[in-house]
Amino acid sequence: MININKLPIRILPSSSRTLVRPFVPGSESQVEHILSRIFSTPKSDRERIVDNLHKRLEMPHDISKRMFLIHYENMKPRIPADMELNDIDKQFIGAYFTQQYALESTALFNPSIVPHPVQDKDGVTRFIFSLRAIGEGHISSITFMEGEIDKDFNITVKDNSPIIYEPERKDHIYNKKRIVKKANDLEFLSKFNEPLFDLLSDEFTFDDLSSAASRLINSNIDNNHEELINSLDNIRKLALSNFTLIFDTDDISERALYPASPSQSNGLEDARFVKFTNDDGEITYYATFTAYDGKKIMPEMLETVDFKEFSVSTLSGSGAKNKGMALFPRKVNGKYMMLGRQDNESLYIMQSDDIHFWYDYKPLLQPTFDWELTQIGNGGSPIEIDEGWLVITHGVGPVRTYSLGAVLLDKENPYKVIGRLEKPLLSPAKNESSGYVPNVIYTCGGMVIDRTLILPYAISDVVTKFATISVDEIINSMKKIG
Repeated sequence: MININKLPIRILPSSSRTLVRPFVPGSESQVEHILSRIFSTPKSDRERIVDNLHKRLEMPHDISKRMFLIHYENMKPRIPADMELNDIDKQFIGAYFTQQYALESTALFNPSIVPHPVQDKDGVTRFIFSLRAIGEGHISSITFMEGEIDKDFNITVKDNSPIIYEPERKDHIYNKKRIVKKANDLEFLSKFNEPLFDLLSDEFTFDDLSSAASRLINSNIDNNHEELINSLDNIRKLALSNFTLIFDTDDISERALYPASPSQSNGLEDARFVKFTNDDGEITYYATFTAYDGKKIMPEMLETVDFKEFSVSTLSGSGAKNKGMALFPRKVNGKYMMLGRQDNESLYIMQSDDIHFWYDYKPLLQPTFDWELTQIGNGGSPIEIDEGWLVITHGVGPVRTYSLGAVLLDKENPYKVIGRLEKPLLSPAKNESSGYVPNVIYTCGGMVIDRTLILPYAISDVVTKFATISVDEIINSMKKIG
């Protein structure tokens, strides 16, 4: 029997933690009407209204003032240049184009943990973990927290900030060959939009793309205007789904990745973070996640070195489908490797020369035991240990009960399974079966320190907890295969 040390940490969703973001009215005319009514408000009333807002809102005065002024700047191009406005006037205008969104008011779950990029304490491992947050409209976001693990495996988690900020978009440089390849995989390329790429350099910005598209439209003399517009819109949407974001806050709990592209409009789900060691020894943090636009899902990837700046990319190829892709933490035999679940039932393994394109995939494991007969998948990226690649799995059994298991893959040939737990590592107990999604124990990634597995996991999508488990006990409990 494997001993599971369940820690007392309990991370719960909070409706008081809000994302402060711009309020965008439904139409251009509504914006003009709001501004007209704002300008009609007597100046004597504006200071009173702004002062009352600062007193009522559950955030420091300097933060609310800063956000109002930022959102005023969004409206500045619509305001007559000769209009004299003082600081209160600008805050007053910005307040009407500001909203708070309780992005984790409904649920907070499915954690993934990695070592912090900065390790500056002796005998302590700092870590960052991500969570899937659900708020109003059932929209999913990715939030972050951080904590520490001491030499005795005591874990502490830092308190969250009550305020969360959206990042700013940074100019993103597109690689033409990569975008063309992605467009081809999505069947977006056509005789109408292929000439667009003749107008672009090998590397280009979104402004370059928009300018080239306008030139193509203006030069069009055939009776295919509608087809041309639709085909160019597909390329624009693809470009908008590949972008760079940057945060200016130093508190990681003030950062959240909220839907920021057409493919993500209904949410970002279940990020699986991994600390990836490149061939040159440099470290990059990747996370595969599922983007959802309300109709279809799309595997996408985050890339960062500091958790302040993130590049977001779509993943392409016949293997880049369904949920639950998880990247190995380094190349194996010169190839990027990934776990997936292409048939929505079994665990698959993939390899590629390019981290953005996945075509070569093969079955790895099928549902076998009673607790996983419905489907199996991974519980995060494989973890390299002396014996091979330790993979935390999840299995779905009767009453759609989600349990966690574990398998061991050969280090040199990960296509080979050399060990597998026949019984779950973790299953919902009777007092853990009720919640937002009942009967679920789930994780998006753990890490190993000194032969101890650090495993954050969510219970019924309601509460996130931590467990520490001996790697030796896991390995010794496995059924040997091959």
